[in-house]
Amino acid sequence: MTQTNSSWYIHNVNLVLEEQVVAGGVLVKDGNIDTIIPKDSESGEVLQGDVARIDGKGGWLLPGFIDMHVHGGFGGDFMNADRESYDRITRFHASNGTTGMLATTMTASKEAIEAVLNAVTSYQEAGMPYAALIGVHLEGPFISEKWPGAQNPAYIIDPQLDWLKSWKATHPGLIKMLTLAPERQGAVEAIAWMAENGIIAAAGHTDAYYKDIIAAADAGLSHAVHTYNAMRGLHHREPGTLGAVLSDDRIYAEIIADGEHVHPAAIAILLASKPLDKVILVTDAIEAAGMPDGTYELGGLAVVVKNGTARLREGNNLAGSSLTMIKAFRYILEHTKLNIVDVSRLASGNPARELRIFDQTGSIAEGKYADLVLTNAELSVEQTWVRGRSVFCKDEI
Repeated sequence: MTQTNSSWYIHNVNLVLEEQVVAGGVLVKDGNIDTIIPKDSESGEVLQGDVARIDGKGGWLLPGFIDMHVHGGFGGDFMNADRESYDRITRFHASNGTTGMLATTMTASKEAIEAVLNAVTSYQEAGMPYAALIGVHLEGPFISEKWPGAQNPAYIIDPQLDWLKSWKATHPGLIKMLTLAPERQGAVEAIAWMAENGIIAAAGHTDAYYKDIIAAADAGLSHAVHTYNAMRGLHHREPGTLGAVLSDDRIYAEIIADGEHVHPAAIAILLASKPLDKVILVTDAIEAAGMPDGTYELGGLAVVVKNGTARLREGNNLAGSSLTMIKAFRYILEHTKLNIVDVSRLASGNPARELRIFDQTGSIAEGKYADLVLTNAELSVEQTWVRGRSVFCKDEI
């Protein structure tokens, strides 16, 4: 299935488009989707010249997945801040259908966070051979001591606006999202500044009351990380963080669909509460993703993985996941009433919209990047392309 031509054509696939599934093929030229060709409209006119042909064997062709919350995979952690780790992470997740991701940090020292910013910048500039690092998601350190989850409480502090301004000046456009507890001192000011400067302000690891989240949304907060997890829950007299996330349509809601973090019924409640375009699938994957059970590390804390579930050795809190986007995709398809077009929005279209890159990627449409995933009928990944370049092919393993 490898193609070296600047033009190639994949046919005999079920194209998962933004609104429907169409049998046919896609012509790719110079990294972009040139023409979508329904099966009953195939002709030789658009396929003249040196065009490599790929038989999709009746599988699904999906827009590449965009993971806005991922810490690592296959033994690599973004906090390691080195190219070897980044190659391991992006290669592994590309093999599971991810074409773009946000390199997600942990609550750590200012110096450790800056090392990641420097490393991601260098990785982008040197060329990214596998899934693209779209930018950075800073998860912490401005979170709540009451809801640390698997974050290291030694580094939790109030929002430092001067840090954010310095990081933006040094790495313009790199930080795409920052997770914080909106109830902390200085948080609303930081949220307003982020909203004005193109950084997604996200609520997470937070003890915020309903009114706190509404005030934060008024200031520009637009995202909730791993909805249900590490946040004040819903009570009928105090709706809490969760109640605000479920009821305020200004807020995108992440969900970790692995059967461990959130009960299927809670996912159904989320989908019934939010507009479909406001729900986003993420993995929250750590270095243990793709690795055998054992002991790993996350943010300097020991993590034990048993039967694929990661928990802190001390305290037993869930510690990220070993999830992949294709597994999350299949889980939602199996455990909810959504169809494959809907689930594709959660995995690709919605994150692209929130990141303001939907004009470039996130759906199969003419003129967009050829960020594509081919699966078989059972939704097992066969091949992944980033901007038309093959970054994973099952046949070549």
